[in-house]
Amino acid sequence: MPSMAAPSFLSSFALLLALCSGHVAAQNKSAPAITHDLGCVHLPIVHSTNVNHFSDKRGVQLKLANRSDVAYYAQLSIGTPPQPVYVQLDTGSFELWVNPDCATVSDGDSLFCERAGRYDSAKSSTASKLGTKKTLRYGIGTANISYVVDTVSLAGSAMGLEKVQFGVATGTEDHFSGILGIGYGVDVATPYRNFVDELQTQNVTKVKAYTLALGSKESKEGVIVFGGVDTSKFGGPLAKLPIIPATQSPDQVPRFWVNMKNISITPPNQNTQVYTNSSMPVFLDSGSTMTLLPPNLTRAIAKDFGVDGPDANGFFRIDCGLTNVNGSLNFAFEGLNVRVPYKELIREVPGSPPACFLGITPSSNFALLGDTFLRSAYVVFDLEDNQIWMTQAANCGSTPMALRNMQDLGSLVGACGTTVSAVVTTSTSVTSPLNNANPTVDVSDTSQSGAPSTGGRTQGAPSSFGARSIPGGGSVFWSIASIWTAATMAGKFI
Repeated sequence: MPSMAAPSFLSSFALLLALCSGHVAAQNKSAPAITHDLGCVHLPIVHSTNVNHFSDKRGVQLKLANRSDVAYYAQLSIGTPPQPVYVQLDTGSFELWVNPDCATVSDGDSLFCERAGRYDSAKSSTASKLGTKKTLRYGIGTANISYVVDTVSLAGSAMGLEKVQFGVATGTEDHFSGILGIGYGVDVATPYRNFVDELQTQNVTKVKAYTLALGSKESKEGVIVFGGVDTSKFGGPLAKLPIIPATQSPDQVPRFWVNMKNISITPPNQNTQVYTNSSMPVFLDSGSTMTLLPPNLTRAIAKDFGVDGPDANGFFRIDCGLTNVNGSLNFAFEGLNVRVPYKELIREVPGSPPACFLGITPSSNFALLGDTFLRSAYVVFDLEDNQIWMTQAANCGSTPMALRNMQDLGSLVGACGTTVSAVVTTSTSVTSPLNNANPTVDVSDTSQSGAPSTGGRTQGAPSSFGARSIPGGGSVFWSIASIWTAATMAGKFI
């Protein structure tokens, strides 16, 4: 859709919100160079299916357990002069690293790996090697990295970040792209300032927060706004959800855990039905292709999509014709109900004929909402006040704006003209006989930062109150044990 000007009702926020740098420059070509005082940086989120950026021969027909139909990338430029690289956006991990080993992946993956770009510290006049190494373990695969400090340039902004610490891979397994972990950083999940920390520390953003709009599968592009919001990506107000503290969360890790009230289904031309025992903590993970839910709840939902049980790989194969059906699965939170259309929920794998799978997989360890949910939500991640602000996603243009104060989100209204639907209160219950609506998680500690969870992205991390020091520095990282099966089934695109 064409871009829209900022609506008049935002004028009252003039002292609190400012248009992001790229839009200011476009309005006044004679304006002086943009400074970071404007307070936000917006980067396009490029879908892996976007052939304008990536090859259409990227190997999506490979093993379903290890690949996804869509993954989400942003471009960074690292070093002096800048070297462009694509990295996968991941709210479920905490560190930035680049340079997967393209020689260790298959031919189809190798092509995609090369197109994602490479960083060479020897070609940067501002690079400095720290001499420290680490192994990052994910649900699928690992990355052995050496830490480097260098400049990171930001698209759409004249400003860059100086002396940013990140990892350069010396060897990887089952990874053909780097990762931009945008979870909690210094003194919470990392011993140094991560990317989100540096944005605020270096005054590129005024707040330690960002907003995520992945975009629909059809649009093939979304936007992430660090330090601000894009009011043209939602309509109505935003609902505020407190992030559950790590010490009270199912896995004892500082992730974006929130309480979900229930899940319901709205079949075409039928009444909405609520699944019983669907109230539980969930965390929001853009690095996970699939949504993970307790096994009995997953089976109950799959049955309503016409599937009695999973296939040999643990996936629920469904009729591809359902992608054209006007139904939805609904996720209710306090003051909010996010509707996920069937098309966005269903995972489509090209072939002759194509194969379609329910975008939910069972996990007895914990629940997370991955990309099959997040495509339909507009989410603000507030790492200052430990809040999630969320509403239904929409798209009526592009008006990214900087936030001066997180509290003002309570009065902000999106420009798209749709209102947040109320949480379902009068519905017919559907029995979902869960053994435990809030499954416990067996946690163990490890000297690595890898807590595999959902197929290749989510890391473990120390909580700010739970990390224990070890001789020689560093900390013991809490992680989730014995979830290899769930990790494989989640099928993150890596």
